[in-house]
Amino acid sequence: MNPQLGAALAAEEAAIYAYGVIGVRLNSRGDETEARAAEQAHRGRRDYLVARLSQLKASSAPSPAGYELPFPVTDRASALKLAIQVEDGVTQSWRPVLAVTTGNDRGTALAAMTEAAVRATRWRRLAEVTPATLAFPGRPE
Repeated sequence: MNPQLGAALAAEEAAIYAYGVIGVRLNSRGDETEARAAEQAHRGRRDYLVARLSQLKASSAPSPAGYELPFPVTDRASALKLAIQVEDGVTQSWRPVLAVTTGNDRGTALAAMTEAAVRATRWRRLAEVTPATLAFPGRPE
């Protein structure tokens, strides 16, 4: 198994789960549209990783039947907080992939990392969190 791709896959699967919880706590159509688009993006990345790992004849750890959220999601504010945390986590999971890939794979990793960082910034702006951006997205704090 390629551990970096496996970690990115795990983060994408966790993000898909989280957006199922996030979406039901958002109360504006714009927020809901953003959450649906984010979930679809993560589904696309997950599908890419599953196919790529198959091409590499690598396996990944099976997805858990469920996930434990880091805190209760009971309203819009906690849903936005979770969305930020999810996107930051996805960004962090793709960063190590850059070091072990080249060509199209590296371009895909960079795009995935960048897109997750941009989504995190959007969620921060909606949640009115400052600063809205991180100096070095993907780097653990």
